Amino acid sequence: MQDIHPIYYNKFGITFQWKTSTGRDVSKIQMVFRDTGFLLTEDELKKFSQCIKNSLDNSYSCLDCTDSDTCRGLLLDTPADQVSLVMSKKELLEIKDLVAGTLFELSLSRILDL
Repeated sequence: MQDIHPIYYNKFGITFQWKTSTGRDVSKIQMVFRDTGFLLTEDELKKFSQCIKNSLDNSYSCLDCTDSDTCRGLLLDTPADQVSLVMSKKELLEIKDLVAGTLFELSLSRILDL
């Protein structure tokens, strides 16, 4: 944890920025959940938030599903056009919280730094 600045976390994942000493792009946000990691700009994170909203809006097929928490029947587009993720509705809600919390913390940090 010495090489990172944590931004936000929940039981599904964590977001953080690398410190300059690691040689990584410190302006990007590292998001890690399940077995997946994305290194995103803030704009890409906002695009990802919209992708999550679109997937949730199209999750009407999960309304009648008796196994909607564990059924991985939803396709989530990502900021990388070539990559989509398969998720359950529960996971989709968790990643929504992770992204929204991260964007909130980034905005709050910017306001407090003024």
